Amino acid sequence: MTATIERPAPKRASVPPSRFRPADVIGVATDGLTHRKVRTVLSAVGITIGIAAMVAVLGLSESSRADLSNQIEELGTNLLTVEATTGLGAGDASLPDDAAAKLGVIGPVEVVSDVVTLDELPLRNDVMSDNETKGLSAVAADTDLLDTLRAEVAVGRWLDDTTSTVPTVVLGSVAAERLAIDDVDDGAMITIGDEWFTVIGILDEFPLSENLDRSVFIGRDVAADVFESELSPSVIYVRTDPESVDDVRAVAAATADPQSPDEVSISRPTDALEAQEAADSAFTSLFLGLGAVALLVGGIGIANVMVIAVIERRNEIGLRRALGATRAHIRRQFLVEALLLSSLGGAAGVGLGAAVTALYADIEGWEVVIPPIALIGGFAAAVAIGALAGLYPAMRAARLAPTEALRS
Repeated sequence: MTATIERPAPKRASVPPSRFRPADVIGVATDGLTHRKVRTVLSAVGITIGIAAMVAVLGLSESSRADLSNQIEELGTNLLTVEATTGLGAGDASLPDDAAAKLGVIGPVEVVSDVVTLDELPLRNDVMSDNETKGLSAVAADTDLLDTLRAEVAVGRWLDDTTSTVPTVVLGSVAAERLAIDDVDDGAMITIGDEWFTVIGILDEFPLSENLDRSVFIGRDVAADVFESELSPSVIYVRTDPESVDDVRAVAAATADPQSPDEVSISRPTDALEAQEAADSAFTSLFLGLGAVALLVGGIGIANVMVIAVIERRNEIGLRRALGATRAHIRRQFLVEALLLSSLGGAAGVGLGAAVTALYADIEGWEVVIPPIALIGGFAAAVAIGALAGLYPAMRAARLAPTEALRS
């Protein structure tokens, strides 16, 4: 009987599993983008514009808001202006001569100053003809007006107890520019009415009063003696205890003019800045919406480019699958390409938006303020858009069968 010898079956060579390390993913994805440079750049432009718009809007909004806040801080929220109401039923639209003195006795009031506009007094110098006014007006002012308004002298000095009694004048910033006077050392002079006045000072811009910037200031004593003007206040400025602004505002009208309190207007100059800040916030939301639309369009552009890339690279996908690449590898490759593309646009957009903010803020004389959320959030938004835009093309590429891809 012959014994049967069983031979062991030959061992099959084990095939190591396909590996796709992170460095390999980035390398393959980068290679896919660099082989189509023009398309890559054009696709990233949409993301760049959207992110740049959002960063610039947030940066300019914060820079503008910081400038407004600085103005409010310099001016102080405790300044009130008292004026006679003009319009129908407003009487003679003037305040009593002693209105400022009455307001000064209110407990929380710290300092009071008034100005008196001298009507129908022409201003002239060598650069102005007899028929020109250039929008300037003569104003009689208290010596403590600058302290009340927290204004500054740019050149020369302000009126004091001595210069208020002699024919000297201090120019507002706009008045000095229109009169072509930028120095007081050479004894520059102007005429108010028929009287000559020596210029002793030029003021910086007032924070919120363009009228005062266009004024020339003389002392109250000179106004009374030389022009025989009635010193009925045109505007009274009241600086109060910051904690008692509303209380003072409630009684100021009746105190200034007990006979006709309804004909007295009380306002707080910083209200205009706060209203401007609110308006800026509304515009910020609008422009952020426009930036979001641009970002969405950029994301759609990336999705479109990636879909075209999948169609064009079917042979590559089939070959990679035939050589052992898994569906996950293909999906990861195209998803990373979309992320790199959007990251490129996001980084460029953040840089462009920051540059635009810095340039415009410098032109406007603002402090450059770019909130970190704009930089970090802008880049993160670009990456998120890239992930969403690349998800469908990546899944579509992964679903391709090797034989089908190679046959195409």
